Amino acid sequence: MDRTAFPPGFVWGTATASYQIEGATAEGGRLPSIWDAFSRRPGAIADGSTGDVADDHFHRFREDVALMADLGLDAYRFSLAWPRIQPDGRGGVNRAGLDFYRRLVDALHEHGITPWATLYHWDLPQALEDEGGWLERDTASRFAEYAALAVDGLGDVVSHWITLNEPWCSAFLGYASGHHAPGRQEGSRSARAAHHLLLAHGLGLDEIRRRSPAATAGITLNLYSVHAASGSAEDADAARRIDGLSNRLFLDPVLTGAYPEDVLDDLGETAWFADNVSGRDLAAISAPIDFLGVNFYSRHTVAAGAPADHAPTTDAAGFEARQAAPSAYPGSESVAFVGTDAPRTQMGWEIHPDALVDVLEMAAERAPGLPLYITENGSAYEDVVASDGSVDDPERTEYLRLHVDACGEAIRRGLPLRGYFAWSLIDNFEWAWGYTRRFGIVHVDYETLQRTPKQSGRWFARFLGGPLGRPAESALASGRG
Repeated sequence: MDRTAFPPGFVWGTATASYQIEGATAEGGRLPSIWDAFSRRPGAIADGSTGDVADDHFHRFREDVALMADLGLDAYRFSLAWPRIQPDGRGGVNRAGLDFYRRLVDALHEHGITPWATLYHWDLPQALEDEGGWLERDTASRFAEYAALAVDGLGDVVSHWITLNEPWCSAFLGYASGHHAPGRQEGSRSARAAHHLLLAHGLGLDEIRRRSPAATAGITLNLYSVHAASGSAEDADAARRIDGLSNRLFLDPVLTGAYPEDVLDDLGETAWFADNVSGRDLAAISAPIDFLGVNFYSRHTVAAGAPADHAPTTDAAGFEARQAAPSAYPGSESVAFVGTDAPRTQMGWEIHPDALVDVLEMAAERAPGLPLYITENGSAYEDVVASDGSVDDPERTEYLRLHVDACGEAIRRGLPLRGYFAWSLIDNFEWAWGYTRRFGIVHVDYETLQRTPKQSGRWFARFLGGPLGRPAESALASGRG
């Protein structure tokens, strides 16, 4: 199978995030984000690293864009660093920061690659966190101002916008479990951060609409197919709780204009939402979007009972085990994540390509006909660099193939899937894992920063018909970029 098996116009791309790849965290007027601060907290990052250099994409973006051309990509999904464009989260635009993204976008256009810009991929200006961060309603208003600056500055060259990436992670890993920046453990109050994030989406969407009426705009949610471990009523209720926190708390207000009451009850936040969430809020959050981005990696199997009673889905000694810990799901402390016999990636995430179809159906049921995009999908494995410098990664290649096949199955079922973005273009700073986990289809030597396409990248290029599938004709070999 190759891309000709998909409908004309189906979008193929890769994705990255600013803090994970850019580096240059103190250049061009950029000020610290919550990830700059969090990565310096002892014990917060698995290898004690930071994103100070990361992949040095800030200086090497032309090389990376040439790699995208080699792969044969239609589109590139990247994120803007809020503290690079508006360093302290208030006031006017930082022209040097905006100019960097214009240079990047110009390079993409030169290679015929469509830019998809995400306004927020977790790097809140630290100055706003010092004022309360996403637990404060005012942060949503600050986001709207930032969105206006970004669209005013780039709207003539960027026509595809994503407001937020994975607000579940920002709210619950950032403010409940403390696994991600800013590293706070606020329990059920983290649901208030979820509301303010979604309000920011609505306010930011309005700024996009007013400043660039012809643009397409949406939001990206990380969705999970949730399965009960058995047919018992207790396990069914556990699945309801996790589905509520992982999926419905975000899907429902965006697509139907209402928060799920059972989830607010589970959280013990019904009264706060009644007092603080207005009809105007919900109208902004549920304003029509042009597409929904879906980030998909795995599925959840859950049971009632203490986590210690069940087999863990991840290495209990690893940092990512916190993501499946009860603290990341407030109101669901009596729920356990259980393992199945499915193969797993290095992250401990089970591989269930059929669940990709499940989550697309979940979204389509709420908003029939709304275009859907897989805006992230990928896998981490331990890469081995051969003596000739090549990286053969058959497990990642197979993961990609299986999930591309699942995209084809979704289309055969009549789901409005319009594109697929592989995560990620290059190896990078993998949040709390630092540089110990690699998701890239292009290998990065963190000592020299040399980029080397992996076999998975070459497979993707062959699938897409890109020059990298014909190495002698590659853009890099011919000096392009």
